[in-house]
Amino acid sequence: MRMMPASEFSLQRQVEYGSEEQNRSVKSIIESVRLEGDAALRRFAQQFDGVAVGELRVSEAEIEAAYAQVDESFLAAIRGAAANIRRFHEKQKRTSWMDLQPDGSILGQVMRPLKRVGLYVPGGKAAYPSSVLMNAIPAQVAGVPEIVMVTPPATAGVEGIDPHILVAAAEAGVREIYRVGGAQAVAALAYGTESIPAADKIVGPGNIYVALAKRYVFGVVDIDSIAGPSEIVVLADDTADAAYVAADLLSQAEHDEMASAILVTPSQQLAQAVAAEVARQLESLPKRDIAAQSIRDNGAILTVASLEEGVRVVNQLAPEHLEILVADPFQYLSAIENAGAIFLGPYSSEPVGDYFAGPNHVLPTNGTARFSSPLNVDHFMKKSSVIYYSKEALLQNGEQIIALAQHEGLEAHARAIQIRLQKEGNARG
Repeated sequence: MRMMPASEFSLQRQVEYGSEEQNRSVKSIIESVRLEGDAALRRFAQQFDGVAVGELRVSEAEIEAAYAQVDESFLAAIRGAAANIRRFHEKQKRTSWMDLQPDGSILGQVMRPLKRVGLYVPGGKAAYPSSVLMNAIPAQVAGVPEIVMVTPPATAGVEGIDPHILVAAAEAGVREIYRVGGAQAVAALAYGTESIPAADKIVGPGNIYVALAKRYVFGVVDIDSIAGPSEIVVLADDTADAAYVAADLLSQAEHDEMASAILVTPSQQLAQAVAAEVARQLESLPKRDIAAQSIRDNGAILTVASLEEGVRVVNQLAPEHLEILVADPFQYLSAIENAGAIFLGPYSSEPVGDYFAGPNHVLPTNGTARFSSPLNVDHFMKKSSVIYYSKEALLQNGEQIIALAQHEGLEAHARAIQIRLQKEGNARG
């Protein structure tokens, strides 16, 4: 791994906007689905997935049959994770409120769940049952009545879907599932087809074509985010175990070649030991080639003069995942301003959060932890303001409202207030 003082390091982040050809292809696919509906979905399934799709919707019998295709240890793990995720997100729920003012006015906010949310789930080699739970359960906790999942067939030439994905969806309460993927699935959720009603929001990860499609339909529907490569930063002192640190860095590096894994430490001894451990552990890693390129291109060990300087570096990096492996990690928690998820202590390895603990693993990437948050229940809610103004309140504040409206040159606004004051005999001349 590259080793250098933190002052000399610059992380080159890039937002993936896709090539001109990719953008043109995505636009064409979306327009075809918008105009042709199911016919376009079937045509693209044949073209891109090599599958002649009959019935788009996965049947209840297929979902039930999937349970027989997964082992009991997987089922127990999924159920344990789902329970933890649900318990955590239940604490995020907020309620509507009304505030009675002394003048008799009522101001408030009404919270309502979105009506229909579409969950995109990658298929084939990139099948992640844990992402099904992380996207579906907060929506369910929010009270979304319709949660639909789209996912491509798992194997070319076969209509089937990875049974682990189906089981995870069923355990999360999702039974409306369609065998369609790619940009065409995003288009179906945005605009609707004969078989797939349009959604209000689309969430879930995907490849560059899915990301571009989500960007394209944003505004027609809401989306969660455009996710960048995975990131981890480990802030550690000389009490940290080098083998733990190396393993955690590699846990993100194996995602893809663009992933970023960075150690920030005031300990030269730990820096050297981690560099050696990364090299050693890479040798036996199944995804060694991917992880090695990630470490080579985007990994680094940054040395700092103190942990306080390390915290400043972390806040500048604004990582998706931050591990604090120091003697007293809670001492530094309040100083962390920018991080998607914060893991404290040697036993809080990043995969604990990815799979099981309960907090959401859909996190802000690409430095966006400076201004955004993990996926949560609020992402599946909408808020309406409530204003009931009493006569007393309008008489008391009407002249000020008129003054502001006239200052902005909006006379009709002013008159809408003025006509009421005149009827009450309190308008100014």
